[in-house]
Amino acid sequence: MLNLSVTIDKHSGFCFGVVYAIEMAEEILNQEGKLYCLGDIVHNDEEVKRLQAKGLKIINHDMLKSLRNEKVLIRAHGEPPSTYQIALENNLELIDASCPVVLKLQNRIKNSYDKNEKIYIYGKHGHAEIVGLLGQTHNEAIVFQDISELEIEKLPPKITLYSQTTKSTDKFYEIKALLEKQGIEVEANDTICRQVSNRDIELRDFAKLFDKIIFVAGTKSSNGKVLYEVCKQTNANTHFVSHPNEVKKEWFNEGEKVGICGATSTPMWLMEEVKAIIEKL
Repeated sequence: MLNLSVTIDKHSGFCFGVVYAIEMAEEILNQEGKLYCLGDIVHNDEEVKRLQAKGLKIINHDMLKSLRNEKVLIRAHGEPPSTYQIALENNLELIDASCPVVLKLQNRIKNSYDKNEKIYIYGKHGHAEIVGLLGQTHNEAIVFQDISELEIEKLPPKITLYSQTTKSTDKFYEIKALLEKQGIEVEANDTICRQVSNRDIELRDFAKLFDKIIFVAGTKSSNGKVLYEVCKQTNANTHFVSHPNEVKKEWFNEGEKVGICGATSTPMWLMEEVKAIIEKL
């Protein structure tokens, strides 16, 4: 036995938007034993498998078009207006678990679009939330992951700037300042979720306290990739796992303090399973 002292970060685990979606799904699954979900309910394979065992069926947008007279869950990322139109035409009952922060952002972008503003969105190309946001503008808004993608000299003299809700607050304001430095008037709308963006600061503080950090997240989680790097920058002895069986005994020395943390899409039960494995080493 290595006699490791293991602590789970109390701030890690699902954000409230994901908790809301999973609670809605579980309630229906417990009553009816079946529910369709448009896309992975959360970017964590182990949590998806747990819910699939209860009767959750993951479908994509092509499958949605051929579905009739069923219940379909809209996950926290939100959906474009076209999804709601398909549901109407196919007599689908939508269980809308869109995150309130995302819905607020969708509405603000729709209002900007209706005013003919030049909309630019800082976010990840192809991300489910971004697809929903673009849908509010008939896919006319410009999405960029990095300011280097923008040809500054070709930008309009005035733009309206938004951000995907899970992006870095610091980076958002850095982009705003860089654009203004180039003489562009920027109407900035900070709709970043503080529960997510504050994780950076909380994780840096957490990672400093331990000899080793085990970061638990799904391989599809973009939030997980970002937060893992945050931990790694603070504590070089950080290891990424998506499943408890990926933990390696050789990572640890006797009597070390080990911290376990995760993404906004990482379930607490999974971090607890990782803790149990480490405590047995």
